[in-house]
Amino acid sequence: MALRKTPSSTFAESWINGASCIRGSTALSESSSIHSDALYQLTKDVSSVGLEPMSSCKEEVCAEESETLLKVVGSASSPQCSEEGLCFSDGRRKVDYVLVFHHRRHGSVRSFASNSVSQDRISIVSNGNFPTAAGSDAAAGRGGSSPGREAASVGEVFVELGGAGGNDLTEPADHEMDLIRQEFEASLQEAGLEIERDKELKTQGHSFTRVHAPWPVLCREAEFLRIKVPTKTSYDLKEESGFGSTMSTVWRKMNQPFQPKVPHQDHERTKFLTHCFSRDKLHLYNIPSKDTFFDNATRGRIVYEILRRTVCVRTCQTIGISTLIAKGVYDAAFPLHDGDYKVIGQPEERSDRQVLHDEWAKYSAFYKYQPIDLVRKYFGEKIGLYFAWLGVYTQLLIPASIVGIIVFGYGVATVDTNIPSLEMCDERLNFTMCPLCDGACDFWHLSTACGTARASHLFDNPATVFFAIFMSLWAVLFLEHWKRRQISLSFSWDLTGIEDDEEHPRPRYETILLQKKQRKEKKVKKKKNKKKNEAAIEKLTLKDRLPGYFINVSSILFMFGLTFSAVFGVIVYRITVSALMAMSPDPETKSNVRVTVTATAVIINLVVILILDEIYGAVALWLTELEIPKTETHFEERLILKAFLLKFMNAYAPIFYVAFFKGRFAGRPGNYVYVFNDYRMEECAPGGCLIELCIQLSIIMLGKQLIQNNIFEIGIPKLKKLVRAIKDKGSAEKKMEEERPPQQWNLDYALAPFEGLTPEYMEMIIQFGFVSLFVASFPLAPLFALLNNVIEIRLDAKKFVTELRRPVAVRAKDIGIWYNILSGMGKFSVIINAFVISFTSDFIPRLVYQYMFSETGTMHGFIDHTLSYFNVSNFKHGTAPQNIEQADITVCRYKDYREPPWSPDAYTFSKQYWCVLAARLAFVILFQNLVMFLSLVVAWGIPDVPKTIVEQFKREKKLLVDVFLREEKEKFQLIQSLFSKDATHQLSTNPLSPGQVLPLLGRYSTLPPGPTQGSGDGGGPRARCRAASFSQFTRNIPPSPKNENENSRHTAV
Repeated sequence: MALRKTPSSTFAESWINGASCIRGSTALSESSSIHSDALYQLTKDVSSVGLEPMSSCKEEVCAEESETLLKVVGSASSPQCSEEGLCFSDGRRKVDYVLVFHHRRHGSVRSFASNSVSQDRISIVSNGNFPTAAGSDAAAGRGGSSPGREAASVGEVFVELGGAGGNDLTEPADHEMDLIRQEFEASLQEAGLEIERDKELKTQGHSFTRVHAPWPVLCREAEFLRIKVPTKTSYDLKEESGFGSTMSTVWRKMNQPFQPKVPHQDHERTKFLTHCFSRDKLHLYNIPSKDTFFDNATRGRIVYEILRRTVCVRTCQTIGISTLIAKGVYDAAFPLHDGDYKVIGQPEERSDRQVLHDEWAKYSAFYKYQPIDLVRKYFGEKIGLYFAWLGVYTQLLIPASIVGIIVFGYGVATVDTNIPSLEMCDERLNFTMCPLCDGACDFWHLSTACGTARASHLFDNPATVFFAIFMSLWAVLFLEHWKRRQISLSFSWDLTGIEDDEEHPRPRYETILLQKKQRKEKKVKKKKNKKKNEAAIEKLTLKDRLPGYFINVSSILFMFGLTFSAVFGVIVYRITVSALMAMSPDPETKSNVRVTVTATAVIINLVVILILDEIYGAVALWLTELEIPKTETHFEERLILKAFLLKFMNAYAPIFYVAFFKGRFAGRPGNYVYVFNDYRMEECAPGGCLIELCIQLSIIMLGKQLIQNNIFEIGIPKLKKLVRAIKDKGSAEKKMEEERPPQQWNLDYALAPFEGLTPEYMEMIIQFGFVSLFVASFPLAPLFALLNNVIEIRLDAKKFVTELRRPVAVRAKDIGIWYNILSGMGKFSVIINAFVISFTSDFIPRLVYQYMFSETGTMHGFIDHTLSYFNVSNFKHGTAPQNIEQADITVCRYKDYREPPWSPDAYTFSKQYWCVLAARLAFVILFQNLVMFLSLVVAWGIPDVPKTIVEQFKREKKLLVDVFLREEKEKFQLIQSLFSKDATHQLSTNPLSPGQVLPLLGRYSTLPPGPTQGSGDGGGPRARCRAASFSQFTRNIPPSPKNENENSRHTAV
């Protein structure tokens, strides 16, 4: 393309540099500002179409530069390729990444005809890269060009440089965005990437920039990232022999119906050696095709690494695509999915996305194993590890569910023979209980609580203790099993020995640091040591983060107070509603007070938990931003800790209250504890607080799983998708795109962005707490967790395959901080279950009564033993029942261990109370130490690394050493043979003199043999030999057929 200066233009001189080609861009520093709209217009319009001055560059230099120019090509007329919609318009180059930006205003590329004759213009004669239709259409829209001028349709367009007419339609901020995009994409081209844009110049809507990484760039970045690739050397995995082999064969046949139908799974017994990619060892790798050697996930990751570290220096002081997205330069950046997830052609030709959809993301595949290797291949190791962890967790819930069902079945089978329940239901014993409220409530008989006592036995029986011990060991077993599984996956996925990738600062960190530098520059502007101060500011200090830390601590304490206030509000609700229903004249209402209040209070708790859960998630994100973490890893870890702390407290605060505080501070008849001086603190049910804990736990757990985890995950994405469809329905861009089939980048951009795995892990961690912490009160918790997870796996799979943009494949060696949280919860569950069994259930009081106070050594008389006496004449004024004078009652009973009213120490704690308390504390200590000891035994007995993995690792290491030793040996033999030929040639031309000797060619001899002494006269200086390079000897040597057969061909080094 050539540039011509019109008479009114004064800017063409700045375009020409006599030595090289200069791109149409303007260098801007961070602190500089644009004072001329004309300069903005010139830079935007010319650079956006990839124009370059040709008058000042040599033909061969420009030819080389033109290969890296920004391609402006059409997408509507793209030729078909093997992967339709996934390639450039040439049908050969894959689209590895897509950058999306939004046009907000019209551009100002116009024809020559204009109402303002005072504007400066540059006439640009197009060489074919610029779409002339735009110019002709514009001319037509203005009524044609002026006479005497060359028509725009022959390839000449005019770029306005601005004027005083006020016709500039673009905001200055949009100009700056264009400049930043231009510099960023030019930097990408300098890094070797190839870029393609849409042909049509859109006046509004989204534009897509496709990025392709050619083979040299892939090789360079793969070597830099130390990506492991398969070599030509393979070996067969060691198979078991004897009885073990028979059992393995039987097990594989039994598992065959549960295996997903994934291609290339028949070669599991053969493994290729892998090695970090190196361009010097291409001959060692198994490269069937350069286009398929790096899969799409790896290509996307390589391009993302380039995007992440590309710097914009002239237009803005930023690093990486994440910063540009945060600043609004780009709307999104993502790799493409592998086409549509629906199978259209032959099932044998399914893409990886279609295989995942059919064999993994369908609810009908709930009984099948997950294709974890394919998940890792498509989404990367980090997401693969999440689904592998979720699969291990779900599988180990099966034995826990079976044991829980057995424990529950034991309670059902023994409920009719349980002596305490029978005594509570026996009307002949006629235990008259004290009123449940003051004034309005009457005396009642214990036999009316028969149903509660029988239901309590289903969960509060001797088998519960065994189940609590079992679940504590199960948690340890789960963690140990996951460690083994994780190491196995790390070995099979070639993650052993990888180093953590270098992380660039987050956009907010860069912004705060830049603002700090600018403030420092203003302070020291007149000082001579300005440069010194600038260099000193390299990171944010504790002083910079101190306000954020202060807000974090105060906000978290406030959130804790809010959670406790919500729990206290529900307690007040229970107390007031119980008192109001007790005053009702309807006897049926009075009889259902406890059931109604408990059920409604738990539902209110559930609603409050769901609302606060969403609030706490947003608050945790805001608080983490205030800390200004430097890298994404630090940001993610701090966000996880805050979110877990807040959500843990929110979910378990009501359960902790029922388990350990309810009824403990209610007082006794005649001396109750009151709230607001009017309402008595609530007490546990006659059957104990364990049944209420079971109800609370079951409703909250099932409600969270059903509403939050499933309905929210299904409903909210569909609602967002519907809103986006409604917004785009009437747009002109949509109508234009409906005329042709949408490309894959359009379809992927319509999907929801991937926002990380933190929500997925968080919901499973909270569920793990329900399963492990209070499992002694609800043995069916593992069963409901198992049923939920079977659906959850397929729900998450469907979301990743069909509803989310493809995330960048991220390497990860483990699940990170989540393992530490799981380990901590497993240890905490031992203490919680010990206290639940000893203080919440009646297990310890029963043992104490049976072995210390029972005359027959049985449980007969246990109910009477746990009830204390109260003299009705000791009621305070106004608290006694209204019909106390009519009833012939002198004493009533209440559940506690206190001295009777006729004792000298009336209503004080009795000896039985202290015996039971001592037994409870002793049980906590014994239970905790026993379970911890057994946990250590289990962890010690199960090695972290499977024996087969250790053997395979050693074998691979030995084979790799052999491969490289053989390669070095062949190189040395080749060099030695070349030196020998050279020495023979020298001897034939120049025979040895009597004083010369032939140097020995040994292992460390790398110099060609030559004269070791001077010439014939003996007085000349000895010539210095130059070290020979291997490429000098191998460049022109034809490959040997023998080496070809042995897969040991070498390339020039």
